[in-house]
Amino acid sequence: MDETRYRDRIDQLVEPGEQVLAYAKASAANGAPPAPPLDAAQPEAPAGRVSIGAVLFNLISPLVSWGWGDRLVDRMLWGIAGRSAPGSAASRLHHALHPSAPDLAVRDTLLAVTDQRLLVCVSGPMKLLSSRDDEERALAETRVAWSASRAEVASARVGWHRLNPKRLRIDFTDGSWLAFTVPIAESGRPLRAVAAALSA
Repeated sequence: MDETRYRDRIDQLVEPGEQVLAYAKASAANGAPPAPPLDAAQPEAPAGRVSIGAVLFNLISPLVSWGWGDRLVDRMLWGIAGRSAPGSAASRLHHALHPSAPDLAVRDTLLAVTDQRLLVCVSGPMKLLSSRDDEERALAETRVAWSASRAEVASARVGWHRLNPKRLRIDFTDGSWLAFTVPIAESGRPLRAVAAALSA
């Protein structure tokens, strides 16, 4: 879906008088995520020692996995995607994008910066091979999944992380942070615009 089509929908989601400064389609970065909120279901802890075989099995077969093995593999392959205490801004934001009981639908994630807030929006469900009607429906169902006042954002910057030169890191005033990325083939200009708007 053409990202510019989201602009009108974002304008409908903001409060009257709120001005949209920048927006970007992005995904929460792969890697070890921040701590879940206090009220979220906790993943099961490993019983006993972690075996090398179990970790390798997680790498080889993504259909059969254990929560603790997934976290270890994420950390080894992707690094850290966010840090936080349970209940912090990054914790709540990550949980809003990855709830305990996901519906497994494919959705776009949009970051929007206004003169008052940081908004994280999620599109309606999309199909792998979607028609124009499917795209219009996903656009119409786009909603705000999470928001924070500009005062809660300490800083934002786009930079290199491992092999990806387009990773946006948003730091919050409570000390937590979360990273977002776009595919390597896509332009990083929208992410840099979001970072500039948040840092202004």
